Amino acid sequence: MFLSILKSKIHCARVTEANLHYMGSITIDEELMEASGLLAGEHVHVVNNNNGERIETYVIRGPRHSGCICLNGAAARKFQVGDEIIIMAYASMTPEEARAFKPAVIFPDGPDNRL
Repeated sequence: MFLSILKSKIHCARVTEANLHYMGSITIDEELMEASGLLAGEHVHVVNNNNGERIETYVIRGPRHSGCICLNGAAARKFQVGDEIIIMAYASMTPEEARAFKPAVIFPDGPDNRL
């Protein structure tokens, strides 16, 4: 049996851009990706703390040290610049692996999403 366990989390980041005319995804500052253990193309869940919206999408690498958190495509209708969000990724593990696993959780600071 495999369990779906929290692997990575960016907690209370701020949306810096919403780009309706892009095919889809979420663009994340490369520094934030590395600190949280997220990979380009990885499946993520995104929760908007301002309005309760929840989406699933994939990660695109953004410019390092930019603080970029950009919702692309249709998601841009559900997230606005300045919204506080949580980005989460999960991994499949055996119960034994899950007991020993520690997720990477980061807490960006301020509207510029600095570590």
